[in-house]
Amino acid sequence: MTGLDLHKVLIEKWGYSYDVQLRRLPRKVFFQVMWRYLEQASFPMTEEDYFAHLEEIVAYLNAWGAAEQIRAFIEQTNERPRLGKAVSIPVDLGSRASEWLLE
Repeated sequence: MTGLDLHKVLIEKWGYSYDVQLRRLPRKVFFQVMWRYLEQASFPMTEEDYFAHLEEIVAYLNAWGAAEQIRAFIEQTNERPRLGKAVSIPVDLGSRASEWLLE
């Protein structure tokens, strides 16, 4: 998956270029689709920054082997990002979880 692929999945699902984040908790990592999106006048990133950010996020997903899991979740979910509520997707790190979740 590339950043452009992720962008296409977001657009096809919700019609907007939503911001995405990775959130690490003590024993889990979540991929979050935030409520802010590139098409908003108040969005804090330029288009160039946004696509560079997507590439960074996708690099982690690919390293974890979780890109297809995230794509499938987005395509199947009935949730949608809304003000103050992100769509949170737990990332299955599999047997390599200890490599990424060291304290």
